[in-house]
Amino acid sequence: MTARVWEGKTRIEHSETYAKIIEERDIPDYRKTDGFIKLSFLKRSDNEFTYFKLLTFWTDLKIIKNFTGPNFEQAVSYKEDEQYLVDFPGNVIHYDVFAE
Repeated sequence: MTARVWEGKTRIEHSETYAKIIEERDIPDYRKTDGFIKLSFLKRSDNEFTYFKLLTFWTDLKIIKNFTGPNFEQAVSYKEDEQYLVDFPGNVIHYDVFAE
């Protein structure tokens, strides 16, 4: 199993809107991909920003490439993200899951 980790942040005033976008747009996209196993979306806030961390779990790297295309180390983004995310991270990190 392979874990894919993405991190991003929004200004605090965009937190709820962006979380809703994630729930309505992003999560269904992951779930409809064959080989997707599960995800955990995390968030925390301070006085200025909300920080998001997404952990998705896939059967293997080949399956991730089916979702992302050939640039699998690049974050998948949508045009709408640009208006909410601050310092949009261009890359993600992959880990082999060796224990649960």
